[in-house]
Amino acid sequence: RVFTRRPVLTFRFGQRRRSMGIIFGSHAKEPPEVSDLASIAAYMQAEPRRVVVMAGAGISTSAGIPDFRTQGTGLYSKLQKYNLPRPEAMFDLQFFRRDPAPFYDLVQELWPGRFRPTPSHWFLRLLSDKGLLRRVYTQNIDSLESLAGLAAEQVVAAHGNFDTCHVVTGRSAGKAVPTEELRAALAPGGEGWQALRERHGGLVKPAIVFFGENLPDRFSQLQGGDFGACDLLIIMGTSLQVFPFAGLIDLPPRACPRLLLNRERVGGDLGFDPDSSRDVFHEADCDSSVIELCKLLGWQEELERLCESPIPPPP
Repeated sequence: RVFTRRPVLTFRFGQRRRSMGIIFGSHAKEPPEVSDLASIAAYMQAEPRRVVVMAGAGISTSAGIPDFRTQGTGLYSKLQKYNLPRPEAMFDLQFFRRDPAPFYDLVQELWPGRFRPTPSHWFLRLLSDKGLLRRVYTQNIDSLESLAGLAAEQVVAAHGNFDTCHVVTGRSAGKAVPTEELRAALAPGGEGWQALRERHGGLVKPAIVFFGENLPDRFSQLQGGDFGACDLLIIMGTSLQVFPFAGLIDLPPRACPRLLLNRERVGGDLGFDPDSSRDVFHEADCDSSVIELCKLLGWQEELERLCESPIPPPP
């Protein structure tokens, strides 16, 4: 699967929409009646659930990390100083090969370790602690899920992260390079990316998925089992405009409720319908939404303790 903003896989996922009932749920029960957060909370309390989460940039904005598309404050709005042909070029592999300097400048603001998990990340941790979390599929590259205490196997970083780096051009393409080596080269007073390129025989890039690159293998390897077993899908802080990630919304069985926590309603073109009996849209920022849901579940104090806790060591 290639990372693209345009829904080039819409037809493929449309086919999957018709076939999923055969694979996962042709004999599934009817979806429960859910209409708001209170009914979702009641559904979660009725019996143990297998929750899958789709997370976007909206779960990290309160940590100080901008999302991509919010007018005026989103990352794309802040890229004008680079005189890019289009905002998405910052994460376009072909553009990076021609002119890597803008990305190398921006990446210094995005390194993990500068930000603390948000209440939304601690909510994911709480789902895990209670044995409800099947998996988190995240578009984010900030690794805040792991800082909140989720184990690596619980997270699918669909668009990669900074955990590893490798050479992407020249004779050494594919060669692994320690992340700290790239970070040190780009730091003020460092040797710079040009010297790093000369030493390794090509441009070095973190394992962030650019437009035109394949998604990590885990993305396709795990989704069948995860979404087939899912009986609650929570979608948080995503525009559902980037494919193939957005197509995941279509994979749970028909009887699986879907909860969208977002500032605006999205996913209508993908079949998400709050007027149906299975889909709920809660219009608010992600942190406010999870706090309200935790109140309904009786988890408020536990969430508050996690939010005030020191950052645990990596699992």
